Amino acid sequence: MTTDLDAGAATLAALQDPTTTAAWSATADAEAPGFGDWIVRAVFGGTYQRGDLSLRDRQLLNLGALAALGGVDPQLDGHVRTCVRVGLSLEQVADAFVHLAPYVGLPRAMAALRAVGRVREQG
Repeated sequence: MTTDLDAGAATLAALQDPTTTAAWSATADAEAPGFGDWIVRAVFGGTYQRGDLSLRDRQLLNLGALAALGGVDPQLDGHVRTCVRVGLSLEQVADAFVHLAPYVGLPRAMAALRAVGRVREQG
C-alpha cells in the first residue's frame, strides 16, 4: 500500500475539525515526535485512500470500533463530529450506536450515546 502525506493532509482537513485534529496531534507529537506525521501519512494518506468505501462508510466503521473499545471518549467525540461533517445526522449516529448494543454491550453503547450528547451540546 502506498502512502501520501499530501493526500493524507487533504483528507484529514476534509474530515476532521481543527479541535479534533489538534487534540490528537499535540499528544502524538509531544510524546512521540513524528508520530502525528505517520498518522496523517499512513491512516489518512494510506488506509483512507484505498478501496471503494465512502467516507460515510468509513466513519460508521470507526464508530463501531471505537464504541467496542470503550474508554476512548476524545476520539469517539471527534468521530461523531466527523460523521456530521460527512453528512450523517446525530440521530443516525445515535441509531448506529443503538444497533451496536447487542454486539458491543449495553454499557459501551450507552457510553457511545453520551458522545452524541456531548457533541449535540457543543453545537
